[in-house]
Amino acid sequence: MAVFKRVKTPCVGVCSTGIGDSVCRGCKRFAHEVIDWNAYDQEQRHIIVKRLEAFLTQVVAARFEILDEAVLREQIRHQQVRFNEDRDPHCWIFDLLKAGASQIREPAHYGLRVRPEWRAYSLPELRDQIDHDYYELSCAHYERYIAPGLAADAMQKAAQNT
Repeated sequence: MAVFKRVKTPCVGVCSTGIGDSVCRGCKRFAHEVIDWNAYDQEQRHIIVKRLEAFLTQVVAARFEILDEAVLREQIRHQQVRFNEDRDPHCWIFDLLKAGASQIREPAHYGLRVRPEWRAYSLPELRDQIDHDYYELSCAHYERYIAPGLAADAMQKAAQNT
């Protein structure tokens, strides 16, 4: 069994699973992951966090190029933005945008470049698009890989009760 660093909850305090969403609009975890989080061991939590990191990295990397990771890290620290240094630096970009997209005038000062096909959008618009696409990617994963198993489990339980 691998040893993992203690994994903190990805919760951002904006949970939508309580109103019936299968995927949380805040942290992008699946409803059963939000409910069962405290029962998971560190390895299970790590798997969830790595999936979320991969989805966010994919969405951010489609819009931003990191020119200088050291400058990005320095600026995030200077701006006192909360971020997890263990995550992919593309995740740091989303943390930065959430903290103050409207205050950033020149992405290059943060070691970043907006990819050419996205330059017509403001940073707040990009932040919102990233959040939307990140959520949609999590929903697509849920619908493709999780929901069919949950439906099969429910049918099996129903059959056992008859």
